[in-house]
Amino acid sequence: MELCYQLPVLPLDRPVPKHVLSRRGAISFSSSSSLFGAPDPRQLSQRRGAISYDSSDQTALYIRMLDVRVRSQVGFEPERRGSHPYLGVDFRTLHSRAESAGSIPARRIRRLFSFQRHLLSSRLLRGAPHLNPLHILDEDYCGQAKCMLEKVGSWNFDIFLFDRLTNGNSLVFLTFHLLSQYGLIELFQLDMVKVRRFLVLVQEDYHNQNPYHNAVHAADVTQAMHCYLREPKLAQSLTSFDILLGLLAAATHDLDHPGVNQPFLIKTNHYLAALYRNTSVLENHHWRSAVGLLRETELFSHLPAEDSLSIERQLGSLILATDISRQNEYLSRFRTHLDENDLNLGNASHRHFVLQMALKCADICNPCRPWELSKQWSEKVTEEFFHQGDIEKKLKLEISPLCDSEANTIASVQIGFMTYVVEPLFAEWARFSDTRLSQTMLGHLGLNKASWSTMEPEASGSSEDGESDPARSSEEPSSRALTQGSPES
Repeated sequence: MELCYQLPVLPLDRPVPKHVLSRRGAISFSSSSSLFGAPDPRQLSQRRGAISYDSSDQTALYIRMLDVRVRSQVGFEPERRGSHPYLGVDFRTLHSRAESAGSIPARRIRRLFSFQRHLLSSRLLRGAPHLNPLHILDEDYCGQAKCMLEKVGSWNFDIFLFDRLTNGNSLVFLTFHLLSQYGLIELFQLDMVKVRRFLVLVQEDYHNQNPYHNAVHAADVTQAMHCYLREPKLAQSLTSFDILLGLLAAATHDLDHPGVNQPFLIKTNHYLAALYRNTSVLENHHWRSAVGLLRETELFSHLPAEDSLSIERQLGSLILATDISRQNEYLSRFRTHLDENDLNLGNASHRHFVLQMALKCADICNPCRPWELSKQWSEKVTEEFFHQGDIEKKLKLEISPLCDSEANTIASVQIGFMTYVVEPLFAEWARFSDTRLSQTMLGHLGLNKASWSTMEPEASGSSEDGESDPARSSEEPSSRALTQGSPES
């Protein structure tokens, strides 16, 4: 094991000493990676973790869920953070299918070599200032993928096809393209090498073994956020700083998601649940993971310290807003603003609140996509739910809502989610931004719900009954959305 960037080393379980807390930074642990000079590109993503800290922290905050498999390879015994036997299981292999020992998918190899070409191009640019770096792109960027990016603002954008065309690099390509298109790289004088490295590390920190919470989902949310940023009310009011925050939050909002929900972490005594005191556990982890990568890559190191801290804080505020347990809180506040017509987008705090609502919409917009795309997302998220339920059965735990494959179907899960979570949110968003896009989303939502209803007539009837029962209606959203899609509580 080698240490990246010569950062200070601390045992993973030991509080950070006071003399270390007097300064800010990040502690990163890594095994060899082609991104940092290793000869073998197959070793990419074998990073072990990082700790973020600042002067207000009393203990180290884990920024990355440790890979037990990698730690075992370098001579560490798996940690036991609680009393439950499940904690010895590697989250990165939770949703993976059995593969032959030592086998590495050809698609992953192609993706890793693609990363190397990105970095080679970026390094060449450092010695060629007369060239426009935004036009020097990897060869995979050309052809059909480049044509798709010309229509990146279309609500029918097929992120699954784009991911295939980019060899699994959809998040890197799409986010970099948007940062360039908005002129943010030049405006904020971002180092293109650091931008690429940051995006590559973000993409690799998503668990692609997860059927749903993976880098493709993050890319899809980022594309949806771009669509919302182009809406007239936002386009006329948002600053470049707001746009930068919105895109970064969308790309990192589920960073290092383990493929299980917050209740699962709590009832298995996972150390993250203890660290964040059972409150917005995953959202806090996603935020801290993003901060760790920002500091590790020094993406904003050229900015004044106050600006860097402001970016980190506001990024956290956006990501924490995706906590589904606070859905009613945000929705009620949004509805009140609309009823009183007092949203002033010239006010920075009001713009930030609208960004939070936009991210929440982007996070759960799958039911508002065309049926061909929405159906795929529904199948993926339900597969992830049911896999968690199978693990809970195996460990004789109480099965989480929506995770019992014997009591739920894809149709019943989706109908409930659309009825109690998606429809109320997007109805209010349409009040705020009454545009063609808003009406298109509501139209797809209605058609998709009808399609699922034809597959599950009883589920449709039960949903209608639930709407007529006030007591049930008030309880249903939280239970229906415990593990759904982007809100990962």
